[in-house]
Amino acid sequence: MGVDNKVLKTYDEVSLHNHPKDCWVIINAKAYNVTNFLNDHPGGEEVLLAAAGKDASEEFEEAGHGSASRLMLDEFYVGEIDPSTKNNATLDTTSSTNFLQKHNKIDYYQGKSSRQNNVKLLQFFVPIVILLFGSTLFKFLY
Repeated sequence: MGVDNKVLKTYDEVSLHNHPKDCWVIINAKAYNVTNFLNDHPGGEEVLLAAAGKDASEEFEEAGHGSASRLMLDEFYVGEIDPSTKNNATLDTTSSTNFLQKHNKIDYYQGKSSRQNNVKLLQFFVPIVILLFGSTLFKFLY
C-alpha cells in the first residue's frame, strides 16, 4: 500500500479532513486521502464530499464498487484506523442519501446496468432505423 502502515490515533484525526481542498474518507478501517480524486469520481465529487472525514465503508460497499475501484484505493491510502477510537464520525446515511437524491447524484455504479441496457438497445435499433430510412429513400429515388 502507499504510505507506511501508520496507525491514526483517532477517527477525530480523519474528521478534520472534511472539505474539497483536504478530503479523507475511512473505508474498512483504513483512511484514504481522496482530495485529488474528487473531480475524477464517476459519481461526482458530491458523493465523496458527503463522506469527507467520516466512515463511508457501508456506502462504498453498497455502491457496488468492483475490484478496479478497490485496487485504486491503494494510491490514496494514508493509514490504518484504530477501531477503538470510533465515535460519531460515521456517515449519516439518511442526510447524505437525501442530499444526493435532491441533486440527482446517486452513485454512478447504482445506475450502471440500466445505462448498459440503454446502450445495447441503441446499438440494436439505430442500424435498423438507418436501414429502413435508406430503403425508403432508395425506393423514393428509383
